[in-house]
Amino acid sequence: MNRMSLTTRMSLMFMLAVTAVLTVAGLSFNNLSRHHFKMLDQQALNEKLHSTQRILSGLNSIDQFSEFKPELEALLGAHRDLTALIIDSDGKLLFADPGPVDIPKEFRTTTNNNVWEWREQGQMFRGVTAQAVVTGQNKPLTVILIFDVTQHMSFFETLERWFWIGLVISALVSAALGWMVASSGMRPIRQVTRVAASMSAKSLKERIPLAPVPKELQQMVLSFNAMLSRLDDAFVRLSNFSADIAHELRTPVSNLMTHTEVVLSRKRNIEDYEDNLYSNLDDLKRMSRMIDDMLFLAKSDNGLITHENKPIDLVEVVEKLLEYYRLLADERGIELKVSGRGSVRGDVLMLHRAISNLLSNALRYTSEGKTISVEILQKEMSVLVVVENHGEPIAPEHLEKLFDRFYRVDPARREGSPSNAGLGLSITRSIVEAHDGKIWCTSCDGKTAFHLEFPSVDLKVS
Repeated sequence: MNRMSLTTRMSLMFMLAVTAVLTVAGLSFNNLSRHHFKMLDQQALNEKLHSTQRILSGLNSIDQFSEFKPELEALLGAHRDLTALIIDSDGKLLFADPGPVDIPKEFRTTTNNNVWEWREQGQMFRGVTAQAVVTGQNKPLTVILIFDVTQHMSFFETLERWFWIGLVISALVSAALGWMVASSGMRPIRQVTRVAASMSAKSLKERIPLAPVPKELQQMVLSFNAMLSRLDDAFVRLSNFSADIAHELRTPVSNLMTHTEVVLSRKRNIEDYEDNLYSNLDDLKRMSRMIDDMLFLAKSDNGLITHENKPIDLVEVVEKLLEYYRLLADERGIELKVSGRGSVRGDVLMLHRAISNLLSNALRYTSEGKTISVEILQKEMSVLVVVENHGEPIAPEHLEKLFDRFYRVDPARREGSPSNAGLGLSITRSIVEAHDGKIWCTSCDGKTAFHLEFPSVDLKVS
């Protein structure tokens, strides 16, 4: 089922709004006009009635009625649409101007001075019935005044007919105007749609200009441009990641092929084949570790890393790691030390791996005879672990990129260890973030420090 476009819906809503406003205004005007004319007729009838009652009150007896008849004719005959009837108590017609009128019986006896109406043969009448007291008469006379308001009603019927015709025309015109206004207002959205439809991996640098966009849509355009920036950054990172994977895997695969081709180039003894297999095994282990690391990072990117949530004494974790690395440190005269105390909640194996990566890097780049220190600071809201080593400083422009996959400050450093694929710090960051923490690096005055901050035990429990 095809739904109406937003432009069509806005046009229809605009048309309905205009139609509703015009309908309410037209009906209100019609009712007020009818009420106004009715009040004018009632006022005129009451004035004539009061004047007639005043004249009739001057009669001393019904026999003098003929003497007052000219005055009544002058009063009541001046109005072209007025019919006046005066009837005595016996029902005899004493006065009729311009002539007798056959009115409904119920209106002949109504004496509450209220205006009444009736229709007859396409005509409409509005009248009033009252009594007039005559001196010397026990029973009053009945005065009936009637206005022929057919012209008024005809005017209102014509007005209503033209109103509905005008309403239909106004609705159509408003729909057309609404379409034009909505179409013009939707132009920036169509521009966004065109840019979005033209997006590809090669055009993620394009942005929608803000200058022609109305204020109401600027936030949407800003959000769209920000999304494009994120997509561009993610695509660049993904492209670089793919290239780095290919580069890292090419070396061990090339080594495997070369060693195998050399060994197979001629017949060799069993020792040569064993040496080749051991060499191939080292490259295969390196590839296996690299694949495991990449799978770990892929799970981290998709929020699939699950870990335990147990209390962990960071001092115990660090001391076990220092015992493991102490033999390597002693060979180069490097001192390892730990200070402070602190506890967090999490997975001890994952935290063990994260801190181990930092200590391994510290040993790799610490100058001989220097110190690697691990400081644990228990704060009110968090626990801070600082791994600091002395060595060549890292330039500020590299600090934010250290945790990117396969990133190296100095590409020559990769030759220091065949097992170094440049994924250790990326894995460390993923582990820290999985524990609701954050990690950053500082490097100055010959000291490089990695800071790991975790929520405190009490904070994570709450």
